[in-house]
Amino acid sequence: MYIKDLTCISPQKTFDEDFFSIEPIIYTGSQLQAVEPSYEEIPRGQLRRMGKSNRMATGAGMPLLQKWKTDGIIIGTTDGGMEDCHRFLNQIIQYEEGTLTPTGFVQGAPSSPAGGLALMAANSGYNNTHSNKGLSFENCLMDADLLFMEGRAKSLMVGCVEEISQAQYRIETLAGFIKKEEISTDKLIGCGTTGAVNGEGAAMFILEPTADNAIAEIVDRDMISNPTFQDLMTKANMLLERNGLNVSDIDALMLGYSGDANSDHWYDDFAKQLFPEAGILSFKNLFGENPSASAFATWFAAQLVSGKPAPKLAVQKPVSSELKTILIYNHYQGNQHGFVLVRGV
Repeated sequence: MYIKDLTCISPQKTFDEDFFSIEPIIYTGSQLQAVEPSYEEIPRGQLRRMGKSNRMATGAGMPLLQKWKTDGIIIGTTDGGMEDCHRFLNQIIQYEEGTLTPTGFVQGAPSSPAGGLALMAANSGYNNTHSNKGLSFENCLMDADLLFMEGRAKSLMVGCVEEISQAQYRIETLAGFIKKEEISTDKLIGCGTTGAVNGEGAAMFILEPTADNAIAEIVDRDMISNPTFQDLMTKANMLLERNGLNVSDIDALMLGYSGDANSDHWYDDFAKQLFPEAGILSFKNLFGENPSASAFATWFAAQLVSGKPAPKLAVQKPVSSELKTILIYNHYQGNQHGFVLVRGV
């Protein structure tokens, strides 16, 4: 699959401004809020009624749908719409199951961003939402790949959206997945404390099976849940083997270091055991942790292999050769592990 166009709304200035020509924003605390654009493509009347996840998905997706004729829309999300869902559930209690406003109910569904984009763009093609927690985006890519293989689509918009829901944030804090102490993101990796920092945003891609005028190629993707480390190594070797690649063909690893002392060891061991010579890039100290973080890594990797410079904050181990092939390895809370292989064209 080839990336023909892409957009990103994130805690960095990735939408309106050139993220690669300015210094990254350094955050302190455990919530990295999205830097939202002005949403000029969204009618003001609709914008006022939109929840945050719908707003971000529409803001990132509509510019692409206005430029490209697509055969379908595939969105991955886990926490998207969660704030509206909790708002609706609270109204049930507040109004004693009486007359409720339907907006929270409609926008609290994970499928709302994909459906809303289809309605606004008058796109009557394939429409699907994957809510597979930490593997939502990887499943979106698999879905798109199958559609292309079956000849059912020639162009698709694929992406993700996640928001920081305050109720979900409290649950994950109590479960030990969120940092309790404040730490700046430039000191996040290797800080030695438990928990990650939350991020949010939307990343959207136009994918096609042909290479003409492409920005980058998504060569392959794979995923595994609850593996042993040996299972993970086997899965990575299988991915390389079926694409005719050697370990030395990977110019850099993009690893999901989150600063969580409980689970970052997966990345350390993976790099040392399988790719001791490859450069290492990070992304969660820029965009934060969320279930679809690999989508932001894919946006980042596609920009880098197309020639954009890597911010110093993202370089954990220098790349010794030209950056043309990046293997993204990310896990969510140590349970769900995914790979995305991105190559320049």
